[in-house]
Amino acid sequence: MKRMHVIPLTAALLSGCVTYKIRDDGLTRAIFGETVSVGGPRVTPVSLVEDSRCPQDVQCVWAGRVRISVRIETGAGTISQDLDLGTPVQVADGKLTLVEVYPDKRKDTPIYPEQYRFAFRFDDGL
Repeated sequence: MKRMHVIPLTAALLSGCVTYKIRDDGLTRAIFGETVSVGGPRVTPVSLVEDSRCPQDVQCVWAGRVRISVRIETGAGTISQDLDLGTPVQVADGKLTLVEVYPDKRKDTPIYPEQYRFAFRFDDGL
């Protein structure tokens, strides 16, 4: 009897871990240190360079920005690159864009590195 309760609980816990990655919106999501295939290139978020976004519960003059350092692997080799949220960068035969950063910033609530989730899009030159 006890064994039957463990399986649904385990399935629920595991599904919660990957929910962020399984959206049907054409984006590829990753956490720090995770290598994912984004169209052609493989991308690994390495570190946070800047997160100066305006917290959701504050009125700011400037929206701020997010910049992360990533490792990009293509058929031509591996490079390190900083990506700014919403700014496409030329990679191989297309453009790589950091399109989403989660969680949203909030006043008086720190975001720890393991909480960050990043969504990427690669638009090839064809």
